[in-house]
Amino acid sequence: MVATEGSAPGPGRAPRPMPEPSAMVVEITDRIERADIPVLCERVRVALHAGAAELVVCDVGGLADPDCVAVDALARLHLTAKRLGRRLQLRDVSPELRALVCFLGLSELLSQAAASGVEARRQPE
Repeated sequence: MVATEGSAPGPGRAPRPMPEPSAMVVEITDRIERADIPVLCERVRVALHAGAAELVVCDVGGLADPDCVAVDALARLHLTAKRLGRRLQLRDVSPELRALVCFLGLSELLSQAAASGVEARRQPE
């Protein structure tokens, strides 16, 4: 299920830009079905054309049991934003989703992920 931050999800509701003109938040909750992906991308595309948002923040904190369909949706959202000259940033990425994204070779999605509070550290040489 997909909703914009601060709104109830609905089949005809497009993501609305956040109060800041440079960002729009899309919440992904529960599970994503494969049939939902084109609709989700179209809603984001329409919202980006209508607004001034340069960044799509995709809040995946409520995503239940991340799977390949969810990763496919995120990859397609990334492409949708990129084709319009915008950026996509993931927020609240679970360790399971992070591992799956990396396993599928799509770590580019995580390179712009909002800080999770956990930093990767290397051993000193």
